[in-house]
This record gives sequence, structure tokens and C-alpha cells, in this order.
Amino acid sequence: MLISNFLDRIKSAQKLNNRRLKCSAFLIALCFLCVDNSYAQDPWKALEKRPSTLGLESGISTYATPDFQLQLVKASQTVAALSPNSNKKFDFTPGDRLKVRSSDGMYQLGDIELRLKSAGDADWKKYSTAAKRAAVSPIPNKGKGVLAAADLSATLPADISLNIQRYWEIADGHLVLQFKLKNKSDKAVEIGSLGIPMIFNNIMQGKSLEETHAENVFYDPYIGKDAGYLQVTRLNGHGPALVVVPFGKTPFEAYNPLNNDPTPRGIDFEGFYEWMVYSKAYAENEWKNAEPWNTPTFVKLNPGETISYGVKFLLADSIKGIEHKLAENKRPVAVGIPGYVLPQDVNAKLFLNYPKEVKSIQIEPEGALAITPATSSESKWKTYDIKGVIWGRARLTITYADGLCQTINYKVIKPEIDVLKDFGNFLTTKQWYENKSDVFGRDQSVITYDYDKKQQVTQDNRAWIAGLSDEGGAGSWLGAMMKELVQPDKAEIDKLEHFVDHTLWGNIQRSEGEQKYGVKKSVFYYQPDSLPKGTYSDSIRWNTWSAWNHVAANDIGRSYNYPHVASAHWVMYRLARYHTGLVSGQTWQWYLDNAYQTTMAMVEKAPYYVQFGQMEGDVFFKILMDLKAEGWNDKADLLEKAMKVRADHWRTLMYPFGSEMPWDSTGQEEVYLWSEYFGYTDKAEITIDAILGYMPTIPNWGYNGSARRYWDFLYGGKLQRIERQLHHYGSGINAIPVLSEYRAKPNDLYLLRVGYGGVMGSISNITQDGFGPAAFHSYPSTLKIDGLSGDYGSNFFGYALNTATYITDDKELGWLVFGGNMTTKPDAVNVEITIAAKSRIYIAPVGLWLTLDAGTFKSVTFNPETGKVNVLLNPADQYTPVAYLHIEHPANRASASTYRLVGPSKMERGAYAINLTNAPLNIEISK
Repeated sequence: MLISNFLDRIKSAQKLNNRRLKCSAFLIALCFLCVDNSYAQDPWKALEKRPSTLGLESGISTYATPDFQLQLVKASQTVAALSPNSNKKFDFTPGDRLKVRSSDGMYQLGDIELRLKSAGDADWKKYSTAAKRAAVSPIPNKGKGVLAAADLSATLPADISLNIQRYWEIADGHLVLQFKLKNKSDKAVEIGSLGIPMIFNNIMQGKSLEETHAENVFYDPYIGKDAGYLQVTRLNGHGPALVVVPFGKTPFEAYNPLNNDPTPRGIDFEGFYEWMVYSKAYAENEWKNAEPWNTPTFVKLNPGETISYGVKFLLADSIKGIEHKLAENKRPVAVGIPGYVLPQDVNAKLFLNYPKEVKSIQIEPEGALAITPATSSESKWKTYDIKGVIWGRARLTITYADGLCQTINYKVIKPEIDVLKDFGNFLTTKQWYENKSDVFGRDQSVITYDYDKKQQVTQDNRAWIAGLSDEGGAGSWLGAMMKELVQPDKAEIDKLEHFVDHTLWGNIQRSEGEQKYGVKKSVFYYQPDSLPKGTYSDSIRWNTWSAWNHVAANDIGRSYNYPHVASAHWVMYRLARYHTGLVSGQTWQWYLDNAYQTTMAMVEKAPYYVQFGQMEGDVFFKILMDLKAEGWNDKADLLEKAMKVRADHWRTLMYPFGSEMPWDSTGQEEVYLWSEYFGYTDKAEITIDAILGYMPTIPNWGYNGSARRYWDFLYGGKLQRIERQLHHYGSGINAIPVLSEYRAKPNDLYLLRVGYGGVMGSISNITQDGFGPAAFHSYPSTLKIDGLSGDYGSNFFGYALNTATYITDDKELGWLVFGGNMTTKPDAVNVEITIAAKSRIYIAPVGLWLTLDAGTFKSVTFNPETGKVNVLLNPADQYTPVAYLHIEHPANRASASTYRLVGPSKMERGAYAINLTNAPLNIEISK
């Protein structure tokens, strides 16, 4: 009956889905951005009323290039459209909104921005070709290969000391945008900032998921000086991909958000950015309190002197082909293994592909990294051993023989085992809330924390932040629970057991009545007429929609709250079932049943949003597998049927990962899982492609594996603004399907690099003392972690479920390890495990996946010739006398299909049960 009712609700929701996605997201954004009456009307309507100044009435010119069809507005010679020749219906730029975006102040591809200072001046003066439009003056004698050229004087203030000419041309078979700047004054001029706006079509306002995936792009920067580039990728993850690289000496020094562009930003538009060649003028002003990715610079132009800057537009056949396209065009390519987040106990590698020799390598801060040359199996790769030494951000500056300067930004962290110890301790001490008289019943819980103020957050006008629910309020206790799954600590578990049994159960989650197992939106609420005077702070602005009253806070209809609670019950079940003496308050049966009941309550009591994939939705699969392992077949059947109804619904959609937002990067995690499980491989592939469209691999720790999120600082952050978040929880949860896909396709190193970047990114922002922040602020004015713990727990969920050691043999780079330290001999590859969990190992050459329900790996040895595997298990401890080993073959390779444990063995719940000893125990796994 329940499944039938759920199916009816899904069908009803499906009818509403297209209309929901097509309607403007402005109304949703309004709820979060509204701070005054200026948002009382749709800003797009207001934009339409602005006078058009771009000169569209003069027409459009079209140019054929080897890669693109380029359209320029005749009057401004800025881009009207940029389409690949392979698909001329697709436009990388927002050409579909050209008319509404044609007024003063609206940036176009082809504009330039500067801050200048003449000799003797104290202050920088700002100049922009977008500020006040006027028709530019075409240059008649353009020269060889030039498509269009113009003097930009007419669209710049008369007092500018430079003459600027712009050229659209073909160089070496590729489209180039070039600016020539001449000092026309009699004084030397300092260029303190020079920005080239990168205007591409990431505006999703008013579009359905089908339309956004067909028409829109995301773009991410490699802010790597002369080696930098911008990659522009389609939302569907398909090719071609646009790659913008320097032309001539045009370093990518900084990446600046163009927040003064009137195009309305919100959850359906992140905003535009500019490629900054120089940034000293900003560093002295707006950015003076931030630590930049690169050292800010300027240039001095003497009277009569001319200098040129430009960018070249390359076209890669696919996202995975971007690095190949860079190398093909003799651009530097860097590959960091296992990435650019370096635990201090990991021996990492850096591979560089560039025709010129390395002249020098500089490390900042001095001594933060240790780097030494190493041998390489491929002559085109320059190989280095690299190690993180000093905790914190570190920059590597590589200068080649031709003068090209490349920077790579690393983050050095403590060994993972220590990161987790600090994290667990911080959560269960600094964030542990005790207050028996708390009117909201939050006593004995892990509560939101303000790291800037070094205090717990017991009140916020976003009710959920202080209310132990939603991602922004449940994040801290969810992170604490998931930490115990990876690294159990008896003292911490004692506290969390009390939290689950008494604060979660019966308060956050209903424990009786018709709403039993339902999960509240928040236990904190704003209802001053029903609570004692003084309950609420007078310094907080309460007249906002998010300050939910008692009725709104008690609503159990938001499905996204249920995975957090299900995860808590499930972790307690695992601790009680697979260990001895860690849990005492309830039986493992009680916790597993509660996990199951919470899952089914989500389907029954919060059905609308169940049509979408849930963040942390992988926990439902874990619960299903444990129900089956325990022989609870009736419950397993019901849960599986409920999930299949959802998967069947997703199968009917072209892009089956919507959410409560117009576009999102959270539902893909669960959609991929159930699509794979039920054999809907086409939908799983569509999902992975889409993830790769917004989750890049880039030589910068902040962007590498960082899934796109840009509105959740509004929900869960302290500094609330629309902004590209670096390693928000999208990193951790999207890494789950990416690495699952890699285990099925172990020859695809790109998947491993992206997925592992997400895993390590999910713990990269944890502070030295263990605070887990919502995310890292990417704006160059900030470039630091957010001050609130917020929704970080969902990120750590991804780490806890997904952290593993990966061993692979790449045809170009040779033997590689992610999550360990490797030594190789002709007949053996040995890896010492460095990840905190020490419970998962994947050996790619034979597609072998080893996982432990209890116990930990110390090391693994693989013989490439015989395929034999020897694993060393760590000794037993007080709470873990038995290890439970699973041997799986996700790649379905014939050579891996017969792996088994050698010697006498017994099976329990689908795993080999291995009695541990007081010393490390060697076990052999062979065909």
C-alpha cells in the first residue's frame, strides 16, 4: 500500500516538475537575498527597461575560424556568439540574452578593465570599456590573419593615458583576442590591474534542466600565471570543451568576480569573472586582508611604449581531452599525484609536461614543501617527488628555460589519522552543547560553531543553523557520527550515543504518534509570544522568512533532513554490530530498525522531494545491504521496492537529478547509485558525465575535485553571499559516484584524479585544531575558510563513506598510489596505508576491491606477475577482536573473478570473519 501511494505521489510530482523547473528561480533566490525593498520586483524585468547602448541596431558580423563561428556586434566588436563548428547551434556565450544585456555596465567577451596610475599620482584610476558604451573605431589596415580590429578610445574616458586597440585574429590556426596598449602621455604609467572579462553562458534563469544541460556552461580557472588557463565545460559533460590560454605574455595572476555587472546573480546565476594579468591595485585596496593565490604584480609603461596582452581559444574534443589539447599546443601540463592536498606523511609526485627544461623551482613559504627530481618512464614527463612539510597553503613556482612561469598551489595538512582525531575532539568538546534547561531540548548535542568568535551558535535567524536539522544545523553532529565510522573513539561514542538515544530520538526525530520517525526541519524556532522573555537575542534581525515559528520548524515534510538521521542510526548499528563494547545503550537491532524506519518514513511522510536524489542518499543503499546481510528480508524488500520506484521515475527523465533548486550538484550522488544498482546504466552514465561537467581536475588544491556550489553560504555560512565555494559538501558526496565509476573502469585515470581530489578536498579545510568549516571562500578579497561549521557534515559524510587507497599502473606515469606510500620491486608492489580509515583498498590492474567492516589494513603487497595479494592487518584492540573482509570485483574482469581468501575461513553476513591477534596478521588473497 505504501509503495502504491508513493508511486501515485511521484506521478503527480512529475506532472508538476517541468513547470517547477521552468518558472523563474528569482522567487527562490528572493527568500535568501531579500534584505530590503530593492528586491520587490523581478530584477530581469528591471534590466529590460535599461537603454541598450551596445549598438545592436548596427548589426552583427560573422567570421569563420578553424574551430569556431564567431559573431561580433559591429558597433562594439564584442562577441555576440561563439559557436564550435561541430555544433553551430550551441553558443559558449550568453548570446541568447544579448539584447537584455546590452546596456552600460554589462560586460561582454572582448571588453577590458584597467586601473592606472601616472607618475606622481597617489591613487589608482579605474577604466572599463563596458562602463559607458560608444561605437568603437574600426582599424582598416588590419594585417595578416586579423578578422576585426578597433581603436577603443571612444568607449573609454577621455582622460585615459593609454591608447588601446583590440584585435580578433587567427594565429597558429586558432582564434585570438589581443589588446595593444600604448602610453600616449608624457609620463610613465603604472598598470596596477588589467582584467579581461570571461563572459560565458552560465545564466540558467528560467530554464528547465533539459535546457540548462543543452545550453549552459560552467567555467573554472587554473590561476597558474603563464601556465594558467580557463576551462569552459558544458553542463551535460559532453564535448567540445573550450580552453582559454595565454597568448603572448599574459599571465593568469588572479580571478576576479565581476559583481558590478547588473546581470542579476542568484541561485540560477553565479556571476561573471575576469582573467587578471595584474592585480597589485586590488591587492592594495579591496584584497588587502587576503592571501592571494599568486604574488600581485604591476607593470610600468614608459611614454610611447606599447605592450600587448591576449588570450587564445582552443577547442578540446572532450573534458577529459583538455590536458591533451594543452600539450598539443605546447602549453604546460601539471599532474599531481595523489593531488594537491598533501598529508604530511604522504610521499607525493608531480609530473610536468612542457618542451622546455625546468630552470628553477621556488617554494613559498620557504620550507613548506620538499621537492626533488625523480626518474620517469616517459621522456615527455619531468617527474618530482614532493612532500608537504609545513601545515597550510603553499605555492610552487616553476620557471622554465624560456622564461615561462608556472605556479601550483598546494595545501599541506596533518596526516589523515591526526586530522580526524582533531576533528572528532573538536566536535565533542568545543561543539558539545550541554544545557539541561534549554527550552528547545538541545542538551547533549553537537551544535553549530562560530570559529571567528570561538563560541557555539545557539541562536540564528536561519532557524535550522541553531536547530540541529537541515544541512546547516545537522552538519556538525552528522560529521561527528561519520567520524566514528572511520575512527571509533570510545569516549566520543559515549557522548554521541546519548545524543542519538535522547536528543535526536524524541526531539529532532519523532518517537511516537502518527508522525513517528518523521524528522523536524528544526528544533529551534522563533516564537517569542510562547517562550519566556529574554529567550531571544535583541541583536538578531528576526523579521525574516527563515526565522521559522514553531509550526514551520516542526514540519516533517523535507526529505533532505532524513538521510542525516538515517546515517546516525546506521553508524550506531555498525559500531554495535561489528565491535565489542563500543555501544551499550541500545541493541544493534534497535539502531538498524530505526535506520530502516527513518528511510521508509522519508518516502511516506516527505514524498514530494523524494522524487529527487538526496545528498547522502548512499546511506539508504548501505542500510539495504545490511538488512539483507542480517536476513531481514521483508524489510529489505520494502526498502528496495521504494527505491526502485524512485529509480524508475528517474529513468523517465533526460537529466534525472533535479532538486528543490533550479539546478543542483547534490542529487547526482544517489541517482547514480540506484541507476547502477537497478541496471539503468544509461542514466548512470548521463549522471557521471554531468558531474565531470562541474567537477574539474586543476593544478590548484582549491579547485581540484571541487564540485560546483555557489549559493550555500546563504544557507549554511557566516559570510553570506553568492560565490563559488571551494570544497563545499558537493566535493565529498560527488566523489562517491566518480570513484565508484572508476572502480568499474580502472583504466580511466582521469576519474580517479577527479574523485580523489574530491575526497581530499572534503577534509582540506579542517583547521589545525579540528574545526570543520562550511567551505573555503574563493573570492580574491577573502580566500579563507568560512567562520561557521554550517553544512560541513555532508562533506565529511562523503569522505567517511569513500576514503580508500587506490593502486594503479598507468601506461604513461607508471605505478601510482592514492592514499598510501609505495615501494616497487620487479615482483612486488608494496603500499603502506596512510588514509585514516585504513579499511578500503582498490588494486586497479586486477579490479580487486577489498573492504573491512571492522579491523584495519596496515599494508598491502601485490605481485603483478602472479596477481597474488598479501594484506597485513593491524592487531586486535579492546573493541575490535575480529576483522570482517569483503572481496569484490566491481570491474567484472575475468582475471579478478576468482579471488578468495587463502586458507581456512568462515563467512559472517557476507564477509570473511578473521580473528585478529596481538601482532599484525598477514593474510593471502589469490585467484
